[in-house]
Amino acid sequence: MDELDTVQRRGVSRGDQAYQFIVDGIQSGRLAPGTRLREIELAELTGLSRTPVREALSRLQLEGLVTLDAARGLIVTELDYSMTSELYAMREVLEGTAARLAARHASDVEIDFLREITTRDALLSSAESLASNNRLFHETLYRCAHNRYLVKTLNTLQESMALLGRTTLASPGRADTSRIEHEAIVEALSRRDPDAAERAARAHIVAAYRIRLEQLFDSAPSVDAPALK
Repeated sequence: MDELDTVQRRGVSRGDQAYQFIVDGIQSGRLAPGTRLREIELAELTGLSRTPVREALSRLQLEGLVTLDAARGLIVTELDYSMTSELYAMREVLEGTAARLAARHASDVEIDFLREITTRDALLSSAESLASNNRLFHETLYRCAHNRYLVKTLNTLQESMALLGRTTLASPGRADTSRIEHEAIVEALSRRDPDAAERAARAHIVAAYRIRLEQLFDSAPSVDAPALK
């Protein structure tokens, strides 16, 4: 990790400061899945004592972002196939619900902003800028649902998504199809059609899941077939 300045901020507890530092590291890729997390190193990087760092790590364990590995100690969680499937299953349900609620409760201004974000996609080229704009679209969609408990749950889920590594938008053609899927969601919202909005949101997540599976299979080590005797 690159050494950073002290993260102390007025009005924020030291435990929350340590927690946010680690979460930011995971989301930025600075703390990749499998990275060992040592209290003393994190304390030095944040300028905090080991106690709030320990509190943050315990909280992250409960949330599933950090795992205790028998050989390596505390590490950034590595998601396997089953965990990835579970994550996308929950995302499909929750984002479908968010879109349904947004069709009922979002203001015209909010829907127009979602449309602007979608239009911006066509002007972006790098995977990083596309991923950033994609996060903005989904975070805005969550807020358009106007349900604080759903937003809180989805934001936690988004933190776990960072464990998956590179964005699916880096796959050839995915940026274009994702933009079309976003447009379908916005169109359903503008018509105030909850059923269509939920279907479009669910279809979008399912399509992203398919790309994610392709990435997982492509990155998996190949196993040679046994020789025939």
